[in-house]
Amino acid sequence: MEFAGFTLRNNLFVAPMAGVTDRPFRQLCKKLGAGLAVSEMVTSNSLLYGSAKTLRRANHTGEVEPISVQIAGADPQMMADAARHNVDNGAQIIDINMGCPAKKVCNVMAGSALMQDEALVGRILDAVVGAVPDTPVTLKFRTGWNLANRNAPTIARIAESAGVRAVAIHGRTRCQQYTGEAEYDTIAMVKTLIRIPVIANGDITTPEKARHVLDVTGADGVMIGRAAQGRPWLFREIEHYLKTGEKMAPAPVGEIHAILLAHLEDLYDFYGLDTGVKVARKHISWYTKGLVGSAAFRKMMNTLPTVEAQRDAVDQFFQQYAAEHDHLQYEENNNREEALAA
Repeated sequence: MEFAGFTLRNNLFVAPMAGVTDRPFRQLCKKLGAGLAVSEMVTSNSLLYGSAKTLRRANHTGEVEPISVQIAGADPQMMADAARHNVDNGAQIIDINMGCPAKKVCNVMAGSALMQDEALVGRILDAVVGAVPDTPVTLKFRTGWNLANRNAPTIARIAESAGVRAVAIHGRTRCQQYTGEAEYDTIAMVKTLIRIPVIANGDITTPEKARHVLDVTGADGVMIGRAAQGRPWLFREIEHYLKTGEKMAPAPVGEIHAILLAHLEDLYDFYGLDTGVKVARKHISWYTKGLVGSAAFRKMMNTLPTVEAQRDAVDQFFQQYAAEHDHLQYEENNNREEALAA
């Protein structure tokens, strides 16, 4: 796919997710089939540029290009400065967050709260695009602030006019958070109104759903977030299905075990052992959520204090699981999509 001046492997995007899309996760998703992975949102507050959290979020050492960094904020000048700062530190695409529904973000009029002020949206986009004229700028937003104010079409036209190179739209309003089901009619409408690429996001959990969303929206690509947590191989499954119309055979348990172990080692190396163990817990939980016989394992695993104990527990669980199952199997009446929604 040709995207913002880059040639991508395909039209499958990893959604930026705070606390999830760190460098280890982005690299893994790209290895397993994603065309582009956007970083966790980085603050536009220059006072926090040197904080450990911000430095980690802006760490792209060894990452497969292009490097897309998402910035968040509500002040045009601060957002422009943040864009320049991140480009100077290796960003090749600047993505602007106008989709995050979290209260702590919206309470400072950032994230999806910006959709309430279309004039401010225009000023921010003009400032950021003007600050990094040689770097493509993209925008992620929602269908609107609430069901009565679905202004994504207006925001999309403002973005195109400002020189934004592509938009990603989550099929929910801010007030919906992640409840209910994503709707794609608004995304389809936006696609008819602008010429820049439109990426559809929201509830894309299977290869068949990816095909459906591309068909009903006319979007140029799909962006996947929560469904890839604990299942980064979803991207290669979708890539294969879109190319062939056929589903891939389920990955054997041994391969999933190896993918998880490699992911854990990358987390330990990236965060250090103490923090790495804590961060790894949620990923291990995602990899095993809904699997037959996994509830007791997850409860026990969350109490383990060391890397060694964590590795041993993962090895024991998957070795036993492989002896009983060829591939991942979920509890009765609890498929992968239900597990993700819980």
